[in-house]
Amino acid sequence: IGSVPSLGAMVRARWAALYRGTPQLHTAYSFESVVDEVCFIFGPIVSIGLSTAWFPEAGPLLAACFLAVGVFWLTSQRATEPAPHPREQHGGGSALRSRGLQVLVATFVATGSIFGAVDVVTVAFADERGHKGAASVVLALYAAGSCSAGVLFGLLRPSGAPARRWLLGICTMAVSMIPLLLVGSLPFLAVALFVAGLSVAPTMITTMALVEEHVPRAHLTEGMTWVSTGLAVGVALGSSVAGWVIDAAGARSGYGVPAVAGAVAVAVGFLGYRRLSRPAPGRGGTVEQHSAREERHVA
Repeated sequence: IGSVPSLGAMVRARWAALYRGTPQLHTAYSFESVVDEVCFIFGPIVSIGLSTAWFPEAGPLLAACFLAVGVFWLTSQRATEPAPHPREQHGGGSALRSRGLQVLVATFVATGSIFGAVDVVTVAFADERGHKGAASVVLALYAAGSCSAGVLFGLLRPSGAPARRWLLGICTMAVSMIPLLLVGSLPFLAVALFVAGLSVAPTMITTMALVEEHVPRAHLTEGMTWVSTGLAVGVALGSSVAGWVIDAAGARSGYGVPAVAGAVAVAVGFLGYRRLSRPAPGRGGTVEQHSAREERHVA
């Protein structure tokens, strides 16, 4: 399952090809984030329910079936597939040569660590209090907060520099981890995670907009895949470190892992902010749009 292509990057690249340079692209990115969160809300609940009612492998088996159907369905949609860019038209360099993309990927390793750690620690926290089954509901509220924010953010037409909005989102995500260090009950944890989720979708949406600004059009799918890869690496790191901390000091102490990861994300974001302040040459969009963006950045 882990060897499948980065479907999120492939889908968002199609949206960029369809709506590049229009306000509809912001709405499309928001829609994708909302759909992602809906899957995070209902996926664990359905999976755990099936594994409990039928047999332990039922949940993962259903997920694998959905994945296979989704991959084949997406790849069969030729009408929305972006036009290929022959190598001789754009050279053989990697999208990761973009300094702005390097900042986004590094930050998303830390951001992914937040997500991975929160998942593991929340399950352990609920288990310590004798309500392990409630962990899926609590984590669903985390996704529900992100989903709600994604819907509202998609209805807006944000102005100003995207890099500034992105940095604000990263800072908000980091600050939202602090209350988790004080949780003493599952209801309080559920509320804290719902509030923390409010910053997730807007930050993800803005990140994809920044990838489009800093990566040449011919490398857009690769650029989005690098961001997704950084996120996945962070999830693995956060899960591993959180598990070690839980074994050593208990579940409540485990929430220190996402708090530290949030601080790292903020530090990387501030250090790399100047790289994000100007779109890279040769990126997607029109000259007029990027000139307007640059004028706003200078202002």
